[in-house]
Amino acid sequence: MTGSADVPEAPVVGMVGAGQLARMTAQAAIGLGVGFRVLADSAADSAAQVTAGARVGDYRSLADLRDFAAACDVLTFDHEHVPGEHLAALERAGVPVVPAAAALRFTQDKLAMRERLTGLGIDCPRFAPVSGIAEVQEFAAGTWPVVLKAVSGGYDGKGVWVCGSAAEAQTVLAHGVGLIAEEYVAFERELAVLAARSPHRQGAVYPVVETVQRDGICREVIAPAPGLAPGRAARAAELALRIAGELGVTGLLAVEMFETRAGLLVNELAMRPHNCGHWTIEGAQTSQFEQHLRAVLDLPLGSPSPTAPATVMANVLGGDDADVYDRYIHVMAADPGVKVHMYGKPVRPGRKIGHVTVTGADPAELAGRARRAASYLRWGKEDGE
Repeated sequence: MTGSADVPEAPVVGMVGAGQLARMTAQAAIGLGVGFRVLADSAADSAAQVTAGARVGDYRSLADLRDFAAACDVLTFDHEHVPGEHLAALERAGVPVVPAAAALRFTQDKLAMRERLTGLGIDCPRFAPVSGIAEVQEFAAGTWPVVLKAVSGGYDGKGVWVCGSAAEAQTVLAHGVGLIAEEYVAFERELAVLAARSPHRQGAVYPVVETVQRDGICREVIAPAPGLAPGRAARAAELALRIAGELGVTGLLAVEMFETRAGLLVNELAMRPHNCGHWTIEGAQTSQFEQHLRAVLDLPLGSPSPTAPATVMANVLGGDDADVYDRYIHVMAADPGVKVHMYGKPVRPGRKIGHVTVTGADPAELAGRARRAASYLRWGKEDGE
């Protein structure tokens, strides 16, 4: 679509949103030789800094979405916040929206997602829609804490409240947003599995990973999840592929799960590249970003096989000092095997501004190396949080 007399035309993928997921997808598009454009909130957005022809517009505006889509062969996303009615309007106008609006609905509406998955017989935490304190108390039945979640709009711990009492729940209800109540799950650890599905219904699943969360933010990903029983790993992969098929997903599907003594409970879904898959850039034969492009373009999927026995990814969070580049010399000299990925985002305390990845054989040793590197980039010392 954007070819010249000397260069054959290649399809153009348009990604709505220009955060770090779009930035890393842009890198994969270069390697594949396909066109890639982003619809950014501003020219300073992470992906807009590195993507030729980035368009600035409002993803909540149907007119801006139509104008952006007109220069693309397929439309995909780096977040779930585009209004569903706009996506449906684009589809009626013949725009290939991938994944489709009908599938994305289940990442935009947590109540719809829970109802659909439980209707399929897939185990999830016990839940109920709530609109007042009486309903929350009825759900709790005297057992606290209870988790309240915004039906739409939450991410990275935002829109999720663990309430230890009715008084705390009442404070959340005062926000005036649609909520569901969920049981507080006493899980052993959190797992995630990333699957890809193409329009021809080809599927590929990456190794199940362990995710380490703190304050609602993913801090580390260990691939594959250490000590995970082979049968449970196979069950997680089966669940991801089944959910992708039942919901009609095209592209990537990230399924976040709780591992409990009794088995696996599905917690969250995302239909895009995901933080749980950043390790795949160095740690898998095909990165999640290339895989998503292959899937939305209906190319044969790449191998999700690992490149090393183990890979650990640690997110780099912002600290008090914005000069992260000045600390590269220590990190790279101290451990040349650490791969650093920064997102070009202004540093704010606690904000995800990059990640580091280490591959090798011993997950515990790799985790220590990744933590030290991420800590130094954040704080200028290796023992910080």
